[in-house]
Amino acid sequence: MDSINRQQPEDNHKDLQATEAGKKIKELAEKAGTCFFCTDIQTGSPLTVRPMSAQKVDEAGNFWFLSANDSHKNQEIKHDSAVQLLFQGSSNSDFLSIYGTATISTDKALIHELWTPLLKTWFTEGEDDPRITVVKVTTQEGYYWDNKHGDAVALLKMAAGALIGKTLDDSIEGQLTV
Repeated sequence: MDSINRQQPEDNHKDLQATEAGKKIKELAEKAGTCFFCTDIQTGSPLTVRPMSAQKVDEAGNFWFLSANDSHKNQEIKHDSAVQLLFQGSSNSDFLSIYGTATISTDKALIHELWTPLLKTWFTEGEDDPRITVVKVTTQEGYYWDNKHGDAVALLKMAAGALIGKTLDDSIEGQLTV
């Protein structure tokens, strides 16, 4: 471990698996609301990154997005289905990195389930717009960084640590395996 972790008076690393990992993924993703959706992961080219809102996150760590069939993102997924999702819920906590596999569907029942009126901004013909696709991201692995007791306690611990010259960081981080 690096030096900051050796200076910690309390445990700040906890890997989560299965149901516990899925719940943490759902919690952090829903707090953030939007993510950076990265494609071209395995092509050797620079990543293509765009902000996106997940329409749904389940407790198994799967994500659903609505996307246009003629978008660059959909074309990139067809060539390289590996994607990275990067979430940040606040400036001090709620960080989540997800690596997964994306698939594209035109399932009308799923589009109906995920549809909200605000999406008409991008799909001007509404819920029946022929360009709408569902992009499902199945999580392969992830990493999180959060605080254990909320932002207020984390700030107090940091301030106290600065005063006494000790690392009193309330953070917790670890691998997520679903």
